[in-house]
Amino acid sequence: MCDPRSVSGLGGTYWRLWSAAGLSSLADGVLKVALPLIAVGYTRSPVLIAGLAFAFSLPWLLFALPAGALVDRLDRRRAMLTANVLRGGLLAGVLLLTVLGGGSIWALYVVALGAGSAETVYDTAAQSIVPQVVGRTRLARANGRMYAVEQTANEFAGPPLAGLLAAAGAGAAFGTPVVLWAAAVAVLLLVRGPYRVPRDGRTTLRADIAEGLRFLWHHKVLRTFTVMVGAFNFATGATFAVLVLHAVGPGSAMGLSAPAFGLLMASVAAGSLAGSFLAEPVERRLGRVRALWVSWLAGGLTVGVLAVTADPYAVGVVFFAGGAGLLVSNVVMVSLRQRLTPDRLLGRLNSSHRLVAWGTKSLGALAGGAIAQAAGLHAVFVLMGVLALGAVAGLSGVTEDVLAAAERDAVTR
Repeated sequence: MCDPRSVSGLGGTYWRLWSAAGLSSLADGVLKVALPLIAVGYTRSPVLIAGLAFAFSLPWLLFALPAGALVDRLDRRRAMLTANVLRGGLLAGVLLLTVLGGGSIWALYVVALGAGSAETVYDTAAQSIVPQVVGRTRLARANGRMYAVEQTANEFAGPPLAGLLAAAGAGAAFGTPVVLWAAAVAVLLLVRGPYRVPRDGRTTLRADIAEGLRFLWHHKVLRTFTVMVGAFNFATGATFAVLVLHAVGPGSAMGLSAPAFGLLMASVAAGSLAGSFLAEPVERRLGRVRALWVSWLAGGLTVGVLAVTADPYAVGVVFFAGGAGLLVSNVVMVSLRQRLTPDRLLGRLNSSHRLVAWGTKSLGALAGGAIAQAAGLHAVFVLMGVLALGAVAGLSGVTEDVLAAAERDAVTR
């Protein structure tokens, strides 16, 4: 499927998927930051504000496994199309309700839950389709470029744009993602070819889910990565669920405006953009294991820095460096996951991983709100900084020899 005459040898189909990913990610980035900014107009309760982040990530706990099984059964491009149509339609309905004067914090919860549910299908299918499009020899480059556009749109362009749109009102903040998802659907319609994985015989959805879970549980390397990412995302889920209360408003520690908060969050994305282009050369120069050690420790600082300073400039610099580290580790881990997993299991493996990796974000968001309510925001940042940095200990059992053996085993499957 790859056209060797195209940019980077990744093929025209890949770049259409890349474009759709950028549009979808920009919609996500605007919505996720706009929701808490609109919500503070309804309430200043830490529990209710953090609850929005919980609602957004809760579907990864509830629906990740069925989503992965469906992605391995269905055409993955069509699954992506359907997911974008559903979340665009839902947000359009809530936008109409808001314009008519029916907006409330509970309507925002409906948006968070609905969009998060569609996201489980879209993201699982989007990550699983990449090896089908580019093959397994160009995964580091393909994933790096994909992460570049996703992070640029979701974290770099989305947050400041959300700040400006939220300042203009809920209509602008919610109408923009609807348009962006519609544009992503239009681009996906230009992607040609079937993306359904051949299956041997008929099985139940339950049996498919169990097979994916068994594969992850019995694979030492993939299991280690999943546990590490789960612990880290619990920490970041707790931290960023309450960060708006620490950063925005004249009574907050940072004293930022809504647009300035968007810019602060964009510093993570700016670092991630740099990391997406550094991942391939860093992996080549340091090796995969050392690259993971260095990048993971840098990523952990995005949580730890909030425990020691409220200076927005210092936090922004660390957010940039941490964002670069997070992206390098993501590219290395995702590329390995795609190489080590049979294509017929990739949707289920991705969803099983994200059940832990993303589901823990929702639990972290709950914990962050509860800890902030009981002990204050600083306690959240101290506890979660220790957890985020400590998760790197999982790499102590991973070596280049272990990875090489796992790759040889994958070839024989």
